[in-house]
Amino acid sequence: MYLRFFAALAAAALLSASTIGARAQFMYDPDGRYLAASPKSRLGHGASPVPRTTVSYPSKYAPGTIVVNTTERRLYLVLSDSQALRYGIGVGRIGFTWTGTTAVSQKREWPGWTPPPQMRARRAGLPAYMKGGPENPLGARAMYLGSSLYRIHGSNEPETIGQAVSSGCFRLANEDVIDLYDRVHVGAKVVVLR
Repeated sequence: MYLRFFAALAAAALLSASTIGARAQFMYDPDGRYLAASPKSRLGHGASPVPRTTVSYPSKYAPGTIVVNTTERRLYLVLSDSQALRYGIGVGRIGFTWTGTTAVSQKREWPGWTPPPQMRARRAGLPAYMKGGPENPLGARAMYLGSSLYRIHGSNEPETIGQAVSSGCFRLANEDVIDLYDRVHVGAKVVVLR
C-alpha cells in the first residue's frame, strides 16, 4: 500500500517538474510562438499605426522584390505583376535618405547592434554594442542590405512608423518585420525609390 502511494507521489512530482521545465523553457517568448499573447505583450511594444495590407500594385518587378518608396514611407513586397503587400515604414531623416538597387545579403533574428562610429560621434552615450532583444533598436528581425550599413529592421518604437526618423535604415513595427522576414529570402532584390 505504502509502495503504491510513494510511486504515485513520485509520478506526480515528476509530472509537475516536467511541466514547470516546459514553462521555463518558453518564458522568453519574444515572437509569441509558444504563448498566445497579444501583439503588444508578445513583442513588448505596440503594433504599427499603419496597417499591413494587400494592395493593387502594377509593377515591372518580379515577385519577391522589395520596393521601398521613401516619399510615401511605405515598403512593398511584390506578390505578382498586379499585387503587393504594403507595410508602413520609418525612413531616413533629411540628409540620410538614399536611393538605388541592392539585395538582402543577410537575415538575423533578434540581431545585436553595433552603432557605426559616425553615429556614435553624433549621439553621445550610445553603446559600442547592444545585445539583441526587445529593447534593441533593431527590433525582432533585420535584413541587411548589400555590404552597406543599412538594414530593413524592426523597431521598439512603432509610433515612429510613417516618419522620417532613422539614419538611413528602414524601420517596421516588430509584428510587420517578422511577417516580411518570413516571406523574403537572402538575395531578394531591393529597390529604393524617392
